[in-house]
Amino acid sequence: MDIKRIWAVYFSPTGGTKKAVTAIAGELSEELGLKLQEIDFTLPESREKIYAFGKEDLAVIGTPVYAGRVPNKLLPDVERCFTAAGAYAIPVSVYGNRSFDDGLMELKLVLESHGFRTAAAAAIVSQHAFSRTLAVGRPDAEDMEEIRSFAKRVADKIKAGELPEHVSVKGNEPVGPYYTPLAEDGTPAKFLKAKPLTDADKCDRCGICAQVCPMGSIDREDVTQVTGICIKCQACVKKCPKQAKYFVDEQFLSHVRMLEKTYTARACNSFFEN
Repeated sequence: MDIKRIWAVYFSPTGGTKKAVTAIAGELSEELGLKLQEIDFTLPESREKIYAFGKEDLAVIGTPVYAGRVPNKLLPDVERCFTAAGAYAIPVSVYGNRSFDDGLMELKLVLESHGFRTAAAAAIVSQHAFSRTLAVGRPDAEDMEEIRSFAKRVADKIKAGELPEHVSVKGNEPVGPYYTPLAEDGTPAKFLKAKPLTDADKCDRCGICAQVCPMGSIDREDVTQVTGICIKCQACVKKCPKQAKYFVDEQFLSHVRMLEKTYTARACNSFFEN
């Protein structure tokens, strides 16, 4: 095999997926002596393009896990934007300490259906987007060591010409339904319509929240208005320098409290290499 280009490709509203994907791709780049190139498809304008990969490409492609799968509002873009003529891919799912469920399986199947050969795969733990305490700091130093070791094993297979063309991963095929978020009392938490509010006393109208919204849903002229779909990614909340964005929806907050009480144990990363 003659791989000449390594790509880090990610949807990463709060940075966890970017960190995991670039760590894998960066280690591969260093081990193989190849230039690392990045595609950040987090913002709407980046998902208006078609990205085509050939047999000399290896793309580490990552998305976060929302409700146990590839984010449903992102899935059509993943299916439309990426195509390959025999390129290798390493699908990566990044999850917030609960479970990656069918997120990795779904991403793998989508990539394979668009011409990629899946050489390996990974599910990496990152700080939960909803929480400031759940899996805080992850991927941490221990995670990064595991990630580097995984990438080195893949690089060794590339050097030996032994990459598989189809990796087996944990999950259901076909993929199952989305995870149902639960409130503290164990009942379904319904917060699809929840949107962030703005603290007028803190907000200085800098516009950062509108710039980082992956759905383009925050009005750039009036940042207090969320005029489109909110996927609860928390980019506006976590990237606001004044901490002016917040959620008050009780069903959403109850779900966050449930997560923080239930999933306190350190979850493990999973690597799939056949």
